[in-house]
Amino acid sequence: MLRISCPWCGPRDEPEFRWGGEVPVLRPGPPEAVSDSAWAQYLFVRDNPKGWVRERWVHAFGCRQWLIVVRNTVTHEIRATARLTEPLPEVTP
Repeated sequence: MLRISCPWCGPRDEPEFRWGGEVPVLRPGPPEAVSDSAWAQYLFVRDNPKGWVRERWVHAFGCRQWLIVVRNTVTHEIRATARLTEPLPEVTP
């Protein structure tokens, strides 16, 4: 089980959180100018890298705040967490 350090509540167990996707994934737009293939790419295609990534998580069963988590996708080690309003934490090998 992951132990995620919420910037507002402190360390909590993973079941209190929900994964919200990679950071940054930029939404294409404006909607009327986006092709079906570009929209499908945005919705369904992700890199799925091995190693360190930035992810969005929400503390669903706590303060309900969104945060950024730097997590290793192989070992599940968590290096850093930050509020969405703070600069993005670095992702280095």
